[in-house]
Amino acid sequence: MPRLAHVTTIPETLGFFRGQIAYLKARGWEVVAVSSPGPGLDAFGTSEQIAVRGVPMRRRIAPMHDLASLARMIALMAKVRPDVVHSHTPKAGLLGTIGARLVGSRAVVSLFGLPQMTRAGVERWVLDLTTRISCALAHRVWCDSASIAAYVVEHRLCAAHKVFVAANGSVNGVDAAGRFDPSKFDAAARAAIRQRCGIPDGAWVIGFVGRLAREKGLQELTSSWRALRDRYPDMHLLLVGQVDGADPILPADDRVLRADPRVHFAGHQPDTAPLFAAMDLFVMPSYREGFGVTNIEAAALALPVVSTRIPGCVDSVIDGTTGTLVPVHDVEALTAAIEHYHADPALRRAHGAAGRARVLADFQPQAVWEALAGEYAGVLTGAAGRAHPGVVSNTNAAARVVRAHTIERTR
Repeated sequence: MPRLAHVTTIPETLGFFRGQIAYLKARGWEVVAVSSPGPGLDAFGTSEQIAVRGVPMRRRIAPMHDLASLARMIALMAKVRPDVVHSHTPKAGLLGTIGARLVGSRAVVSLFGLPQMTRAGVERWVLDLTTRISCALAHRVWCDSASIAAYVVEHRLCAAHKVFVAANGSVNGVDAAGRFDPSKFDAAARAAIRQRCGIPDGAWVIGFVGRLAREKGLQELTSSWRALRDRYPDMHLLLVGQVDGADPILPADDRVLRADPRVHFAGHQPDTAPLFAAMDLFVMPSYREGFGVTNIEAAALALPVVSTRIPGCVDSVIDGTTGTLVPVHDVEALTAAIEHYHADPALRRAHGAAGRARVLADFQPQAVWEALAGEYAGVLTGAAGRAHPGVVSNTNAAARVVRAHTIERTR
């Protein structure tokens, strides 16, 4: 029985792979999860019925601590002896891939939403260097969108022949036929969800789901909200997610939002589907994304989406069909897009319906699982990339987005 080790920096990231693990186990793989120790890691092992191993890792660069983590990772790999090591997130991607190669395991690394895309100077250089090392050591490099794949190749972070995108992109697809099925939330259920959030009947709700962080575009969303709230008394804003202490929103923006009775904080929610169901429009004005999974979760529940024209989001939203893409940092364009959907219920319904149809057709979880299982088998036998070739289709279009985004960032 071949053994696969999933390595993440923090246990919360492992949640993205629910369903995949059971799929692989049913096809003869033994799966082990490696992450920073704690109750979250133990709970994941119990829920997925797999072995877990703890290696303390920090998300931020911490040279001495990172060296200690690497030593522990190598010792763990030597003990567990996985056939394939799949490492995710920047820190675990580097440590897990180094550990895998030193003990003779085959290595796969994930590049989902590169943090250096919003960094500059020495920090950008260090992050690019560590990404290049991870990619050089890996046998295959998984990107969760065609535009991120184009970005890493165009910026010489990874050799093109190593890069692949599973199915049509995303980390795990979206269960649009089950968990994210709008038919599960009728008018009464929607009203009850809104009541729990303190949202009155008849409100028109703009929703956001994600880390409450500056790089998620909360500064632009706050500025847009300031303009919209006075023009449209029926508008309310629902924010779902926890505060990101490493990248907090501006204190002035935080005060504005928390002082407003029409802004509702739902906090972290393990099941976001009911919160999406309470919304009329989903907004994600992020500065960087790997794919923009919340965009397709919203689309699965037939919501139109307003997001930014950046790598990742261009794969999760079809501009003018399932939503509207606006330039990053552009408050006026963001505000105009929200107003457009508020004024046109027919457009909301059309884009929402098109978004749900696209998710059902292109982002079923099993398609991602099948593609990954094929990649693991290929890596194990040395045939990686033959059955599942490099970058998915339309790489040229993705590369154009990458170049446009790079130009916009340097203005």
